[in-house]
Amino acid sequence: MITFVRAGRAALTFLTRLPAGGFPYRDEEWQWSSAWFPVVGALLGAIYAGVWLGVEPGLGAAVAAVLVLVACLLLTGAFHEDGLADTADALGGAYTRERVLEILKDSRIGAFGAAALVVALMLRAALLVRLGAAAPVALVACECASRLPPIWLMAALPYVTADASAKSRLVARARPAQAIAATVLTGLVLTAGLAWGAWTGAHLVALATAGVTVALLAAWRFHARLGGVTGDFLGAAQQVCVCAMLAAFAIA
Repeated sequence: MITFVRAGRAALTFLTRLPAGGFPYRDEEWQWSSAWFPVVGALLGAIYAGVWLGVEPGLGAAVAAVLVLVACLLLTGAFHEDGLADTADALGGAYTRERVLEILKDSRIGAFGAAALVVALMLRAALLVRLGAAAPVALVACECASRLPPIWLMAALPYVTADASAKSRLVARARPAQAIAATVLTGLVLTAGLAWGAWTGAHLVALATAGVTVALLAAWRFHARLGGVTGDFLGAAQQVCVCAMLAAFAIA
């Protein structure tokens, strides 16, 4: 139990720049940290909701959406966005497995990566404006739920980055046990919001549909191109998921 609880603190340290402390963490605590990723996402979503509620009444939805994204980049260190850019460059600019891995290790951003970042940020901002008054609760739900599909990708596909060069090798070794725990915690957060009246059952069905669709497509593509996942691939999956889920929430 202590290991599982401390894994939540490790998850906060891994995914954000919030001063969680708690070092040093044991290997098993890092390995279980992925189970808490959706809860960390819900916490981040609540902070972003606070930014929206503080800015939107005075400056409007467009400014609020931009500042929410600024808060996201600052609090996470553009962690997932970096994965999206690297993945776009690798999958868009390579034809062989070796070249994909080579590009993923390159810290520079190419045309595909830059384009992917611009599109993703613009789409998220536009969707927040479209959501309007529903944006705060959508941020909590989508930031939480969008972190679940990557955990199932970890559990379902091999991690193909060599341990010697993998910064997140322990965290990315999630197994079905961690994925199931993450699913339970996601369900608790979303059920609490449903009971509170923050969203409806239709919203949850829409989020689940978007998440499963993105996860299946990502699993197919990642397996076809590299035979498994990397940390960058998982970050990219989260970014695609959050865009798809915001859109689904707006439509539901």
